[in-house]
Amino acid sequence: MIKRILFFLAVMLIVLVISYFPHNYVLTGKEIQLSFSLLGVYAFHAIAATIVYLIVELVAYKIPNQAGYAYLASIFLKIGFFVLVFQASVFNNEQLTKPERFSLVIPLFLFLIIEAIAVSKLLNSK
Repeated sequence: MIKRILFFLAVMLIVLVISYFPHNYVLTGKEIQLSFSLLGVYAFHAIAATIVYLIVELVAYKIPNQAGYAYLASIFLKIGFFVLVFQASVFNNEQLTKPERFSLVIPLFLFLIIEAIAVSKLLNSK
């Protein structure tokens, strides 16, 4: 269990570094200003994905039959916390530009895919 958690943490950190810096480089190269912190969005998704994985790991250890439900509930909570945290900078904006939309969606799907793969491997091993 500890080995899987540490491996997941390492993957999250590597993906965060590998994806954030090129994304930020492209935005600064094209002189695009975002109305929110790109690093904040990446950090939120990396931390939230790690917390979701930890929750599913602990539930799978204690109650293996309920781990899938824990994953679904934690995904909904993650979306809710994202809205709460970024409400002032993202959702008060009447219309987001295309670069802003892509800058929100890229980290979301990137970390969601990694999280889903890790959780599916965990659930299949139980």
